[in-house]
Amino acid sequence: MEAAVASDPQITIGGTLVRLVRSDITELEVDAFVFYAQSDLALGSGFGGMIGLRGGASIQKELDEMAPVDDLEAVVSGAGKLNAEYIIHAVGPKFREDDIEPKLSTTMQNCLQRATEKGIKTLAFPAMGAGYYGVPAAVSAKVMRAALETYLSEESGLEEVVICVLDNPQFKAFEAALSA
Repeated sequence: MEAAVASDPQITIGGTLVRLVRSDITELEVDAFVFYAQSDLALGSGFGGMIGLRGGASIQKELDEMAPVDDLEAVVSGAGKLNAEYIIHAVGPKFREDDIEPKLSTTMQNCLQRATEKGIKTLAFPAMGAGYYGVPAAVSAKVMRAALETYLSEESGLEEVVICVLDNPQFKAFEAALSA
């Protein structure tokens, strides 16, 4: 795991370090990272395409055997040639769906549960649903913080959770949520 940079906002929840970084999630040295997936688990283009390109064809082959996945669920695949051992593929809500906050919270809980089931110690999340899926960064940050508070207050086995964002607006939204 990369050492925390002095400027990385971080908090501790129930003994688990939670920190915010600006980085490419596929390059982090973590046990697993979360990919906000579609129900067919096709890696496709964009971030999914990057996972397939960098991680290799074995990831999509494994996903093809698991698809389709119900909304709000999460499944675990290997990470191929990436630094991580696993990828948790989460099928979360998209912007403008009804009840987006409770749906996003359920998706988060399912990701955290899959991590616990696999014995994962270090887990990285993107800004869940923000970006391509249109969930506002402030909503994503608020829901993710609350879900982490709920889950990590119990013994989870997770030692570190990294929230990994690429752009400044997402960083500012998560920085505000972590300091709240």
